[in-house]
Amino acid sequence: MSLERTVYLDHLTRESAALADAAAAAGPDAPVPSCPGWTVTDLLRHAAGGDTWARLIVETGSREGVPAELPDDAPTGDALVALYRDGADALVRTLTAADATASVWTFAPSDRTAMFWIRRRAHEATVHRVDAEAAAGVDLAAIEPAFASDGIDEYLTVFAPRFGTGLADLGGSIHVHCTDVEGEWLVVPNLDGGERNQVVVTREHAKGDVAARGRAEDLLLHLWGRRDAAGLELFGDDALLARFVAAVKA
Repeated sequence: MSLERTVYLDHLTRESAALADAAAAAGPDAPVPSCPGWTVTDLLRHAAGGDTWARLIVETGSREGVPAELPDDAPTGDALVALYRDGADALVRTLTAADATASVWTFAPSDRTAMFWIRRRAHEATVHRVDAEAAAGVDLAAIEPAFASDGIDEYLTVFAPRFGTGLADLGGSIHVHCTDVEGEWLVVPNLDGGERNQVVVTREHAKGDVAARGRAEDLLLHLWGRRDAAGLELFGDDALLARFVAAVKA
């Protein structure tokens, strides 16, 4: 499940600009409610470092990854917003010019191509734009349903298997179902999967021990810990879904 390359690049461009605007409105010292302990400065450093990380991997064709953090002497305050904007623009240019099929390092064994980073950075910018808007205290801009559904797919097929801890011991299966756009998944603990394959994720309509149904945006932001479950319909073992969300730490 994936979208056209141009869709990701369009979202990356818009979401990065919106993130920068919200960060500027909030101010560098504003707390980020969805990232406890972080200020807007922390958020911008993280986002800018990630953009530089992905850009350098794609530009150099690295097979080993590159450092992902900004230097300690990076600009602060308004200059950090400008640094983020410039880096986001550079990332878009690099990803637009890149051969999407080129072999590069990624953290997803299932996709070792530049296309991984095109998709990844678009979704990363979106979630952190939500963080910046929360810090600024402004209304959150909607996430396009098809794009949100694709973000759920990435979360379940890339992040849960790779970064989840203790998922094999969750105690049941989870069905995730978008109600406003196509998208259904079943997540089943894999008792024989080893450290990096603790769940099996399939794209299907099937009964789980807990089912979460709702708009793609609500599901995506709940999985990423940015929205509570109030907007979702939950059937079955609610605590199982809560354990799953808590276990996937990226």
